[in-house]
Amino acid sequence: MRPGSSITCGSARRSSSFRPSHREGHLALIFAIFLAVFVLPTHWGIAAMLVGMTVEIGEAAFWIRLSQRRRPASGAEALVGAEGVATSPCRPEGQVRVRGELWQAVCAAGVDAGEPIVVEAVAGLTLRVRPK
Repeated sequence: MRPGSSITCGSARRSSSFRPSHREGHLALIFAIFLAVFVLPTHWGIAAMLVGMTVEIGEAAFWIRLSQRRRPASGAEALVGAEGVATSPCRPEGQVRVRGELWQAVCAAGVDAGEPIVVEAVAGLTLRVRPK
């Protein structure tokens, strides 16, 4: 079955890739506020709304702080410092496997196949490595 296709079950039709949208989250928050205002006594309604706002603000601050803790590592620069294994003897040139990918490598000190390495620099599609 393809992603996003529909599944028909009796007369009900559902999407196989259902994800709640931001709009539904906002509607739930508005519904909760109306319940707090119209169902609970006044002092409890105000307290419930203040607690809800505090939780929402705290949750937003938590996720923002968590997402900004470190920059996303991507590209060749992210390989510097990564550990790997030599797949062929590097004396001085050979191949290494770093993060599941096979790379051409240059190792001045030289390493044998199967030995652990650490990436020192990236030059084009070639890694400069050293023994670990």
